[in-house]
This record gives sequence, C-alpha cells and structure tokens, in this order.
Amino acid sequence: MTPATPRALHLAEQLIARRSVTPDDAGCQQAIAGWLEALGFECHSIDSGPDKAKVSNMWAVRRGAAGGKLLAFAGHTDVVPTGPLALWASDPFAPTHRDGRLYGRGAADMKTSIAAMVAACEEFVQAHPKAPGSIALLITSDEEGPAIDGTVKVCDWLQERGEAIDYCIVGEPTSVDRLGDMVKNGRRGSLSGRLTVRGVQGHIAYPQLASNPVHLFAPALAELVATVWDAGNAYFPPTGWQVSNLHAGTGAGNVIPGELVVDFNFRFSTESTPASLQARLAATLERHGLDFDIVWTLGGEPFLTPVGSLSEALCGAIHDECGIVAALSTTGGTSDGRFIARICPQVMEFGPVNASIHKIDEHVAVADIEPLKNIYRRTMERLLT
Repeated sequence: MTPATPRALHLAEQLIARRSVTPDDAGCQQAIAGWLEALGFECHSIDSGPDKAKVSNMWAVRRGAAGGKLLAFAGHTDVVPTGPLALWASDPFAPTHRDGRLYGRGAADMKTSIAAMVAACEEFVQAHPKAPGSIALLITSDEEGPAIDGTVKVCDWLQERGEAIDYCIVGEPTSVDRLGDMVKNGRRGSLSGRLTVRGVQGHIAYPQLASNPVHLFAPALAELVATVWDAGNAYFPPTGWQVSNLHAGTGAGNVIPGELVVDFNFRFSTESTPASLQARLAATLERHGLDFDIVWTLGGEPFLTPVGSLSEALCGAIHDECGIVAALSTTGGTSDGRFIARICPQVMEFGPVNASIHKIDEHVAVADIEPLKNIYRRTMERLLT
C-alpha cells in the first residue's frame, strides 16, 4: 500500500486477489483475522462441512463496556465462478483499475464491503477506544453455495454460547443507481417445489388409450398463474409464484408422456406461510383431479426489520455521507440475513451498487469505497458511542 492508497481500497484489493470460489475461502478469513486481532478483536474459527468442501466461518468480536450494545457486520468471502476467462478484460483475481473502477470477481459481491467494514472498525477503535458498545464480524465462505454450513452454523454456535447480537448490517450490494440509494430491511421467503403429475404413456395416434399429463395439468397451471396468493403489505410486495422448468416426454415425437415434472418457486411475503402456500397449491391440484406428488424445499423464511434504531442510524449515516435519503426495500433474492434474523432483532443490508454482481468484469466504483467505509463508521458512532 502506498501512502496515497486508502486503507479500505488496499484491503479490498488484497481480498479480490484470493481465488475464493465457493466454498473455498482461500485464506481470506485468516487475513481478516490478522487485521482485526491487531485492533483487539477475539477471532474464532467455526469451520463446517465435509473435508473436501470445508466451509470456513469466522466470528470476531471486540468487547465494549458491560451492558453496551453489540453491532455485528456480516459478509461472505466466497465468490461465484468466473465464467469464461476469455471474456474478462483482465484476470478476475488480479484486482485491476480502469476508468475509475476496481475490477475483479467479488469486487461488488462482497469483498469491498468486508474491506470497508474492517477499515471502518479500525477508524472507530482508534477514535473511540473506550466506546461502551461492542463490534463483531461474522464471515462465511458458504453464502454463494448451499448455505447449509455457513452463517446458519455460526448462528447456532452463538446461541449455544449465549451470545446476543443487538444489530447486524450485512454487506450485500444493495445500492441500485448510486451508493446509498437503497438498503434492505428484510427479504422475502423462498419456497420451491418439484411437482410430478402422472398420466398414462401411449402412442400419440391413439390418445384415447393414453392420458397426457401435460394436457391434464394445463387448466391447473392457468389457475395457479392467476392466483392472488396475498396482497403483500407496507414492506413486502405480493407473494409471487413462478414455474422455472417443465419436463415431459421420452424424446420421441410419437409418444404421449407418462408423467410431467414441474419445478416452481414461491417468493413470499410475511402475509403467507410455507404451510399455507403448500396447502393452497395442493388444494388447486386436487380440485383438478390430478394424480400428483410434490417434494418441497424451504429455501428461507422471510424476515423484516421495521423502522427503528438501526434503520435510523444507517439511513442517517447515508444521508450525512451521501446527501440522499435511502429507500427501504425487501426486494431481491435470499441472503444470509434470514439466518441472522433468528438471533438478532434488527438486521439490515447495505453495500455498493449491484449492477455488475455475478457478471463478467464485475466491478465497483473506486470513488464509492471511502464513502461506504465512512457510512459503516458513522453507523457505529451513532449506535455504540
């Protein structure tokens, strides 16, 4: 790092340079622990998963005075695969500057956020060494993967230890057009299903001797598409239902298939529950007289943090730093916030612009890195001093 290189930018470059494709942490957390231990953080490793796909998890905490609040920052060091290397303008694991942007896999999702968190903690501790509040970082390498050996395991470990978290900021890239224009104060739930509709296979020229499951399902599909599952509420849009895959047929053009397999997903608000959605969908299929079964997978329950001390501190910090009023949103996919919300009453997500996440030539604007770090620091100052 040269004297002119800001600390957060330097740390982001160091993390991007590590090839931490999920679930491999590639030493990121060891580096983070070294940075934090110098500030007086206690760092714990909570690894999980099979040896060939071990997930690295870390809990680092710096204690304030007894009775003070604990603010945790949460994030992930794992990144999605790069895709074809030939399509990248530069090596995705060689942090590169072009046109005021920092390029590299994980630049936006979400190594820059972690770097900004660490740099913000450094500034906060230096300015407020005896602050009554406590600071923690919860880091995993399983967010982009199955998410079964990552943050959820750390939350279980914290519960077993009786560790309470008062506030949590997840560093997901939430900004849309400019840094600070949107924060997430919740996420919809995700409920997936694989539906099998059974018919009778036969020759396509003798339909009277067969029963086509595609035809049988079509009226039910039309009804499901038109169903209003709920109206949403002030924080959540209405629950939506979408088909992602339809599979039928033997590959031959003259055979009526014997079964149809349908993959679908609910993104649901707090106005519905997994049980209610499962029951309503099954009732529709039964009403149409279908022979079926469903295998359900609950990806995550919805969570919501109403307006309160965390939202006021974070949005106030954004306004002070960027001069804009952040919009509260629950849109987008699932995040590890769903696990943290089980043990923490106030969970919000905030990070850089998300336009390039998971894409070729992923990047962040270099000019956004210092303000991001400052927003995290200002939020700590509002909540912990």
